[in-house]
Amino acid sequence: MSEPLGRALARMEASARILALIKLANVGLTLIWGFAVTYVFVRVLPIREFQSFLLLVAFGNFTISAEFGLTSIIYARLRRHWLGHLGLGIARDDEGGFRLEEMGILFLFLGLLIAGGFAILLAALALGGLHTGMPLLFLLFFLSACINLPALLAKRALAAVDGNFLWEALDCLRRVMTIALLLFILQGLDPRLSVALQLCVSVVVIGYAIALVHGRLGMKARHWLSFRVGGGHVRAHYLRDIGASAAFTISEILAYNGPYFTIVAATHDARPMLVFDFFFKMSRSLSMLVRAMVEAALPRITRAFHAGDRARLRQLMGRALGVALFFAVGASAALLLLGEWLFAKLFDGRAAIDRDDLLLMDGALLALAVICVSVYVQGALGRFSLLLKRSLPFLAGSLLSVPLARMFAPERFDQLFLVLYTLTLFAAAVLHGLSLRRLMGSRI
Repeated sequence: MSEPLGRALARMEASARILALIKLANVGLTLIWGFAVTYVFVRVLPIREFQSFLLLVAFGNFTISAEFGLTSIIYARLRRHWLGHLGLGIARDDEGGFRLEEMGILFLFLGLLIAGGFAILLAALALGGLHTGMPLLFLLFFLSACINLPALLAKRALAAVDGNFLWEALDCLRRVMTIALLLFILQGLDPRLSVALQLCVSVVVIGYAIALVHGRLGMKARHWLSFRVGGGHVRAHYLRDIGASAAFTISEILAYNGPYFTIVAATHDARPMLVFDFFFKMSRSLSMLVRAMVEAALPRITRAFHAGDRARLRQLMGRALGVALFFAVGASAALLLLGEWLFAKLFDGRAAIDRDDLLLMDGALLALAVICVSVYVQGALGRFSLLLKRSLPFLAGSLLSVPLARMFAPERFDQLFLVLYTLTLFAAAVLHGLSLRRLMGSRI
C-alpha cells in the first residue's frame, strides 16, 4: 500500500462521520442482498421448495452464529492489546494478554465449524430431513453463507487495529458483485452458477482482508499454524470467557432462529413462516444499522472504558442509544407506511400481512434497538457473563411463544405469537437497559 493511500485511509479511519457513512453504505448493500435472496428465490423456486430454502437460510444463520462469539473475544483482547501498543496509557498484560497464535486457533475452529455444518446438511439431504430437488444449489448456498465466518474474523481483527474503513470498503465491493450475480438469475443465469460465482468472489475478497490482518499485526506463517501454542494460551487464560460467550451465543441463536423451527412443527400453513421471516428480516435490518453506528463509535467507547473516563463513556453511550432509537422509530414509521406493499412484493403475493401485525413489529423493533446497543458494546468490552444472564429470559420467551400461542389461540396463533414475542423483547430490553445504566455509572 502506498504511503499517500495509507495516510488517506488513516484520516478516514479517524473520522467518526466518514466511518459511519461507509458502514451504513455497507449495511445498505447487505440489506439489499438479503432481500434480493428472498425476492429472487421465491420467484424461481416452488413454494414448498422455498419453505425448505428458508429452513436452509435459518440453518446457515445458526452455523454462522455458532462461532460462539469467539471473534468478539478476539476483538476485545486484540483491541486492548493494540491500544496498549499505541501507548495510550492502557496497561498491557504480557502474560495473559493477546498472542498472535490466537488468530490461528480461531481460524482452525471456524474451518471445523463450516465443515461440521456442511456434513450435517449433507446428512439432512441424504436422509430426507430437508426436502429439495436442487441439492447442489442448497449446498453451494450454505457454503456462500458460511464464508461470512472468516469474513467476520477479518472484520473484527481489522477493526481492533483501526482498520474499520479498509474492511468496509472491501466488503462494499464484495456486496456489489454478489448482488449483481444474484439478480442475473432473473435474467436466466443458472442459480447454481450464480451462487458458485458469489462464493468465488467472497473467497478472493476475504482472503485479501485476512492478508491485510496478517501484515498489520506483523504475523508469520507459524502464527497461523501454531495450534498447540495458541490452544494452550486459550486454555490457560480465557476459557471462562469462551464458556460464557459460547453459552450466550447459543442462547441468542436459539432465541432469534428458534421460531422458524417451532412454527414448522406447529403448522403446514406457509403464512406464519412468511410473517416471521418478514419480521426477522426487519429486525436484522435494524440490528445491522444499529451495529454500524455502534461500531463507528467503538474506538472511542473502548478507549474511554479502558482509560476509566466515566464522563466520556456516559456521553458516548447516550449518543449511541439516541441514534439506535432514532433508527428504530424511522424503521417503524417506514414499516407502517410500506409494510403491506413490501410484504406482498417480497413474497410474490403468496400471503398477506395486516396492520396489527405491523404494529406489533414496530413495538418489537423499539425494544430491539436497546438490546442491540447493549450487546454490541458489552461484547466489545468482554462482559460475556453478564450478557449470558440477560439472554436467558429472551431465550425462554422465544421458544415458548409459538407453543403457547398454538395452545391458547389455534385459529390465529401467528398473531398471538407476535404478541408474546414482542413482550419478550420488551422484557429483555428492560434488563439490558439496567445493565447499561450500571455500566455508565459504575467504576471501571
